[in-house]
Amino acid sequence: MAKSKVYFTKNLTSEAVVSMYEALGINLPGKVAVKLHSGEVGNQNFIRPPFLKPVIDRVQGTIVECNTAYDGKRNTTKDHWETMKFHGWTDIAQVDIMDEEEDLVLPVEGGKQIQKNYVGSHLSSYDSMLVLSHFKGHPMGGFGGALKNISIGIASSFGKAYIHGAGEPEKIWTADHDSFLEAMADAAKSIVAHFHGKMAFINIMCNMSVDCDCCAVAEDPKIKDIGILASLDPIALDQACLDLVYASDDPGKADLIERIESRNGIHTVEAAAELGYGNREYELIAL
Repeated sequence: MAKSKVYFTKNLTSEAVVSMYEALGINLPGKVAVKLHSGEVGNQNFIRPPFLKPVIDRVQGTIVECNTAYDGKRNTTKDHWETMKFHGWTDIAQVDIMDEEEDLVLPVEGGKQIQKNYVGSHLSSYDSMLVLSHFKGHPMGGFGGALKNISIGIASSFGKAYIHGAGEPEKIWTADHDSFLEAMADAAKSIVAHFHGKMAFINIMCNMSVDCDCCAVAEDPKIKDIGILASLDPIALDQACLDLVYASDDPGKADLIERIESRNGIHTVEAAAELGYGNREYELIAL
């Protein structure tokens, strides 16, 4: 498999996000879903709406999210809409809570742990997707990037428990850990297959706490900001971000690396590559 192209800029501006999308040379067709992280109420690290508004406008997209499977202010449709409004997402674009009505079941061809993926039924309303991911640590996955954003992030509330439990939702917090990571890779494959190449991925490496934006109480970041990366390959994109963390000259990286390694975070990327919908080998193109 040829190396995937990953574009990189150190510029952390909303204009740079648009430039990174345009560098990909893709025009996302039809009705465009924009998957991002709405941020749990109380979290200080999530990327704010004004920063992402220009690129959402550029693709004329609709912000999409799904409800969570744990306590917080996003685990019911009512609370999630309130959070979307409170955080200002509804001020910058149309918003869609995709699982507010029912689930849609997508097949996972050759999945390691799961053979189906439960997502919000509104996913079927969209022709293409722009995935805007805040790269950072994660209490369970080790890190969160493009792969987590299109697996756990697009899964319905039930689907999130199904992935976490590696096909057994009642084991949401007790399933074998590597099986959960592989289930995320499986779920991401179903989303890539669903859109047939009509996807673009941007990872933003700033405010990189060891904790996810899903944490109401999160650690402050210790590693300095790195920049913005973009690719048509989510596996190459996440791999490039991980490599940049390890290559950083900031001693604060030790905090994030410990979180990634203690949760075997790289295994999600390994499993995704083995499933064949992307490539860990990439060419980093600085802009």
